[in-house]
Amino acid sequence: MAGIYIHIPFCKSKCTYCDFASYPKEIGKTEAYFACLYREIKGRAEQYKNKVYDTVYIGGGTPSIVDPKFIVGTLRQIKKCFTLRADAEITIELNPGTVDENKIKAYKSAGINRFSIGLQSGFDEELKRLNRIHTAKDFLNTCNLLKGENISADILIGLWDQKIEDVKKTIDLAILGGAKHLSVYALTCEVGTPIYTDFLNGELLSDDETGELYEGVVAYLKGKGYSRYEVSNFCLPGFESKHNLNYWKRGEYIGCGVSASSFMDGRRFTNTFKIDEYMNAVIFNKSPEISSDVIEGDDAKFEYIMLGLRTKYGVDVEKFNKEFGADFMSEYKTALNKNKPYLEIVGNVVRIKDEYLYVQNGIITEFMK
Repeated sequence: MAGIYIHIPFCKSKCTYCDFASYPKEIGKTEAYFACLYREIKGRAEQYKNKVYDTVYIGGGTPSIVDPKFIVGTLRQIKKCFTLRADAEITIELNPGTVDENKIKAYKSAGINRFSIGLQSGFDEELKRLNRIHTAKDFLNTCNLLKGENISADILIGLWDQKIEDVKKTIDLAILGGAKHLSVYALTCEVGTPIYTDFLNGELLSDDETGELYEGVVAYLKGKGYSRYEVSNFCLPGFESKHNLNYWKRGEYIGCGVSASSFMDGRRFTNTFKIDEYMNAVIFNKSPEISSDVIEGDDAKFEYIMLGLRTKYGVDVEKFNKEFGADFMSEYKTALNKNKPYLEIVGNVVRIKDEYLYVQNGIITEFMK
């Protein structure tokens, strides 16, 4: 399985928690950027022309802020240059404050069949503090335009005085909108983001308080029929994100655009985070990559284990042994014994017990050599 990721770095305004490559002041470079993006897509396809791709994910930034002709053009270029499966999952991220009926029609006509909406909160006052450009009503309006489509919604927990009842109301709003998939992320405050000041001032929930919220979310969503298949991701049966599952199964993917990362033929590489630097590199037929590492040996094994243990699928011991020519149970005997209370072995699969999945980092690091 292989995927394609496209990064659109433009947005209307920067959310207070955002640490991604998104640039509100660079929107005037849209046309030039997409010209370079189309060119990079062609070049990457020539590099990896013998592969078949199962998923496309258009993220950002805010992909839905640009004229839909650029999204349509991007997908046209992808289909022209890459080999996609006929039933490929094609996702676009949407901000409810930037969507209208014409955009949705254009996306669907271009073949987009999955829509990831940034809800974050169902309360307008919280959305305003986060510097989101939409309201709860905008979210429902967007969902109404997408009625019957495969919808995913993003939700943040760990905000200021947030209570489990608040999060449940946000979840209910997402479900009312028809979301079949929910990504529930614990707020991470990065240095340099506006919300980091609130973190330093102790205005946000503590890790323990956020953890309690998370456990409440897991129980509430289970009661609604949404199963957790990765630490932050929940869905109704059959609506897992195929694109993200490919990441967690250590599958290959190619990334195009500013800050886009790739994993192909055992090599991980990332493009520059600067728009001008990216465009100059592409225009002058140079690589926009700023980092490149071949992942092999113990590092490759640890990646496989780390990614697998984040999910309910765990680590398939037989597949691990076949891929690496190793003996998982023997090689990681110490880590397995040390984490025995937190792990379960079902057939050939080693996985973290449900009740410990949220604190998986401490467990997973024991497998690092």
